Amino acid sequence: MDSRSARGAAGHPAGPGGRPQPVLTGAGPAYGRDRGRSRRPGRANGGAIAHGGTEPSPLPPFGHDGTERRIERPQDPLEQTRCYSGKKKCHTVKNVLLINAVLTILFLSDTYAGSTHDKRIADTTPYPLPAGSRLLQDLGFLAFTLDHVEIIMPTRKPRGRALTRAQKAANRRIARRRVRIEHVNSRVKRCRIVHDTCRLRKAGVRDLVMEICCALHNFRVRLMPWQPMV
Repeated sequence: MDSRSARGAAGHPAGPGGRPQPVLTGAGPAYGRDRGRSRRPGRANGGAIAHGGTEPSPLPPFGHDGTERRIERPQDPLEQTRCYSGKKKCHTVKNVLLINAVLTILFLSDTYAGSTHDKRIADTTPYPLPAGSRLLQDLGFLAFTLDHVEIIMPTRKPRGRALTRAQKAANRRIARRRVRIEHVNSRVKRCRIVHDTCRLRKAGVRDLVMEICCALHNFRVRLMPWQPMV
C-alpha cells in the first residue's frame, strides 16, 4: 500500500481543543520497500522527554506501542529473514497503535516486517498529535521525540549502576499508566484471526483484517467505556 493512509491521518480534522478525532488508517505492507533512515524533518530540538519527575500537563495523555501478528513462514529466503521476530521466535508482521486517554485507537501505522524495530516504525509514521500533547511510551522507543510533544517514558538503568529509589518509584508510576496500552493490544487480539497465525495470502487481506479488529475494539469501548488512562 502507498502512503495515502498516513497522509489522510495527518490531515484528519481535529476535534474540540485541537485534539485529533478517532482515526483508523489503512495499514499496508511497508516491509516490501526500503524505508531507509528517518525522513521526519526538524525533530532535533522540538520534543521534551519526561521521566516521571516533572509537573503533569493538564492535557490527557496519548500512548503508542508496537504489536506483532504471526504469519506463515514466507517462501522467499530474504523475506524469511526480514519477517523473523527474535522476540516472538516466529515469523510476524508489525504495526504501531496510537491510543488516546479513553483507550480508543486513533491511528494504525503501515505494516512492517517482524524484525523492524518499533522506533524505526515510529520515525517514519506521521503522528496526528496537537502541540502540547503528552505521549506515553516504553524503552523500545528510546530517543524517539515529536515536535512540541512531551514524551513520558521510564528511566533506563545505567550500565553498571542501579536506579535510585525515586527513579524506581517514578518508573512504577509510569508503568501503571502505560499498561493500559497493553490492555488495548490484548483486546484487539481477542479476535483469533489476528491472535493466531494468519494464513490468508491475498494481497491486502491481512491488513484489512487488522483494521477491522481495531474498529471492533473502538466499537466495544464506545458501548462499554473503560477507565481512562490519566
